Amino acid sequence: MPVVVRPSSLSVASFALATSLTVTVAAVAGVAMARLAAPAAPAALAARGAAAAATGDRARVATAAGAPVRESRRGGDVDASLGADDGPTRVDDPTATRAGADGGDRDALRRRRLSDGAVGTYVGEILLERDSALSRWPTHVAEPLTVWVQPWAAVTGWDDRFAARARDAFGDWERTGIPVRFAFVDDSAAADLHVTWIDHFDEPISGKTLWTRDERWWITGASITLALHHQDGEPLDAGAVRAIALHEVGHLLGLDHTSDPGNVMTPRVRVRDLSAADRATVRLLYSLPPGRVR
Repeated sequence: MPVVVRPSSLSVASFALATSLTVTVAAVAGVAMARLAAPAAPAALAARGAAAAATGDRARVATAAGAPVRESRRGGDVDASLGADDGPTRVDDPTATRAGADGGDRDALRRRRLSDGAVGTYVGEILLERDSALSRWPTHVAEPLTVWVQPWAAVTGWDDRFAARARDAFGDWERTGIPVRFAFVDDSAAADLHVTWIDHFDEPISGKTLWTRDERWWITGASITLALHHQDGEPLDAGAVRAIALHEVGHLLGLDHTSDPGNVMTPRVRVRDLSAADRATVRLLYSLPPGRVR
């Protein structure tokens, strides 16, 4: 089963009312990183990401059969300036295509829906980053994905709001109307997804997501690690933690980077909320069967 490593680093310039969050992206150890950067304080790379990172422009992982798979991952941004959500959109359930449909049917469905729905999204950039492949979760509506957010961490500067901000990020993505629901649990052993905290990373990142997929490109598991301090020790506030979490949950759902700074998944972030393009892109992704687009 392939394992994808997605480290992200974010540095905060300011979260005053009139200021905006800035996120930049850096490539470290062959893995593309998003950096939440404060003007004078870069954040640090997650220790867990260093072990999985490989040379080159992408993270290398191995399939169950041992063949190497390469996936690209980046950090992004939230765009509060692009206006309000235009309401929930019905998303067709492509999980039905997993059984009884041959590869040609799936390919045709993918191409048709991409052609019909790509306008207003950055799905083309994701395909470029992923070697023309898309990954996503199967439908989880009747049976939500269970999420455990570490409720407390023995880290200097811990704020009880941090766990709530991480949970908020899942809710924001769920409200886009995709066929994925999240349910929070108190028992980490019973959770599908885990969010944990670290004081800081050893290189300039502030968050990292790891997920696994099967041979059909369905995501099967994921975890997120978030830092509370930059590499130099400067703390992140609750607003910055929420922004990092929002970006990382986007990766967890299968999104990659976009060059538009108005989106949460962009390398440089100046906003706090999902943009219209973020919402449209994740909706389109979850109307498509996963796999390579031929």
